[in-house]
Amino acid sequence: IFDGRVQVKGCEIIPVAMAPEEAFHRAFRYQEFDISELSLSNYMNVTANGTSHYAAIPVFPSRLFRHSSIYIRADRGIERPQDLAGKIVGVPEYQMTAAVWLRGILQDEYGLKPSAMRWRNGGLEEPGRKPRVTFELPADVELKPIPMTETLSQHLDEGKIDALITALAPSCFGRNPQVRRLFSDYRAAEEDYFRRTRIFPIMHVIGIRKSLIAQHPWLAVNVYNAFIEAKKICYANLQKIGHLFTTLPWPVDEFERAKALMGEDFWSYGVSGNVKEIETVTRYSFEQGLTARKLTAEDLFVPSTFELAKV
Repeated sequence: IFDGRVQVKGCEIIPVAMAPEEAFHRAFRYQEFDISELSLSNYMNVTANGTSHYAAIPVFPSRLFRHSSIYIRADRGIERPQDLAGKIVGVPEYQMTAAVWLRGILQDEYGLKPSAMRWRNGGLEEPGRKPRVTFELPADVELKPIPMTETLSQHLDEGKIDALITALAPSCFGRNPQVRRLFSDYRAAEEDYFRRTRIFPIMHVIGIRKSLIAQHPWLAVNVYNAFIEAKKICYANLQKIGHLFTTLPWPVDEFERAKALMGEDFWSYGVSGNVKEIETVTRYSFEQGLTARKLTAEDLFVPSTFELAKV
């Protein structure tokens, strides 16, 4: 879509590439874009409270197992997930999708409720970060901001917090020997999680401005079809063995390994192929107090994208 090989029928696309964090900030706060990648958790929040300017299509540009995203102090006696009970855990935004998934997994898989930990939020590497959306947490959950002049990476580095959940690796990781991952072999943990649950967590969705869909009812499906076509090109490139598509020595073997574990269309789009993921993340969001009601797929996605025409 960005290089023009795939067109959105009926549209002139002006692509603007940026980091997801910047796109989220500009989309949720200022609605700067007609079509934008969105944080799934933040989108669920504004959808539930009726303030979303965007409607999503079931395209998931970011999916990730998040066992790799828990960083701990090695000197706090944390050897397994259950050892996080009673600990101080930092998170850039309590409602960020990675944290929603991990808190749900900690509760479902290890019996560790969010209230069992004490939460601190703030900027990971830059001080002064504030939540993008508003929410009301359960009374038994402690969430406090760190000082506006300090960062979570600094707090983990100095031992002011015991653990950190973050989508991006903190700068102290790899430099401070006291900072390590909770799941040292996170790939093995994530593969085991998938084998047992068949869940590949969804992080982001694609949102389209509601006012545009109202004016052009065909727009949602046309954008959806373009992303489906683009994904087919991506799959084709990943299996090319004659000249490699990525700067990795064995990407084709990695591609085949993923398909063997997760199926041919392991990065699936659409509602029907992601029922378990959608049901799970909406339940987590509601249980954690981030949405006032449990959402459904019908609440989240444009109805016309649920079933496409077949020949």
